[in-house]
Amino acid sequence: MADTARATLDRLWAAGRAFLGTDYAIMGGAMSWLSDRNLVSAISNGGGFGVLACGSMGPDALAEEIAATQALTDRPFGVNLITMHPELDRLVEVCADHGVGHVVLAGGLPQGGTIKRLKEAGAKVLGFAPALVIARRLVRNGVDALVVEGAEAGGHVGPVATSVLAQEILPHIQDVPVFVAGGIGRGEAVLSYLEMGAAGCQLGTRFVCASESIAHPDFKQTFIKGQARDAVTTEQVDPQFPVIPVRALQNDGTQEFIAVQREAIRRHREGELSKEEAQLEIERYWAGALRRAVVEGDVTHGSLMAGQSVGMVKDEAPAAAILEELVNQALQGIHRAQPHGAESGPEEAEAGPP
Repeated sequence: MADTARATLDRLWAAGRAFLGTDYAIMGGAMSWLSDRNLVSAISNGGGFGVLACGSMGPDALAEEIAATQALTDRPFGVNLITMHPELDRLVEVCADHGVGHVVLAGGLPQGGTIKRLKEAGAKVLGFAPALVIARRLVRNGVDALVVEGAEAGGHVGPVATSVLAQEILPHIQDVPVFVAGGIGRGEAVLSYLEMGAAGCQLGTRFVCASESIAHPDFKQTFIKGQARDAVTTEQVDPQFPVIPVRALQNDGTQEFIAVQREAIRRHREGELSKEEAQLEIERYWAGALRRAVVEGDVTHGSLMAGQSVGMVKDEAPAAAILEELVNQALQGIHRAQPHGAESGPEEAEAGPP
């Protein structure tokens, strides 16, 4: 029965494994200050697919991080680029120069020219689809795969739940692999989306407390102690001044962000800043606050970006062990659903990953 469960799981995520070139079709979400050479290589070495978070890095810093990651793993990994980055074209060149096999474009609808340049360099391109209409547009523009991320995720999020987006998009996108993300913390959830037609899943919060994560011990402890209800989205001060909500664990920094918004809006209305400049001020707050929490351990005033799956983070463990646990949970879910599965012994129910 265990072999049957493995065969079923291999069949369900075959397209995702082939696309990523991995043992498991599980992507590590790109998290600023966290998804560096250490965590990314650990996820890839463990059989998953690590993704470097470029964030606000410049071209030289990204080149250094890619090279350092390549020195730590010979397994596939990707790079996440923010489409609004002022040096996006140079970052694309860096990825091409270093032979990056997969690039995830986030933070807005990517331009067709960016997708084309990456593909001409031999990279597979992934884009985020917060709605079916955008998913279809991205496919027309040439992306090789999609990531569907719901509101349960940590960091910048949209308004629609993962389960709803999956139902909206998965039945209608057949041309490219689709990976589902947001609020996923157990292998049974991965299995459920695979059964709905996903090629794989992406998890971020679950890997924050990986042993290889450079997150400050105090930052990790907030995740281990956190519950789903603690991870809330930030308030928008003025609907005429839209700010993408950020999901994070509540602390004093949550209230400070409201003050930052008010100050940026005031300066915009008084002519000191354009709307774009004001929004950039707000985004800079998050970059600095996140670093204070992740690197310096300021869990009172820093940003504790976390998805609602934070309640499933129970301890610190190697990335490979986290992946193995997820796969075991998926296999057990398959085993329980198979005819006469309950008659099998506990050894089969606890079978390890393929």
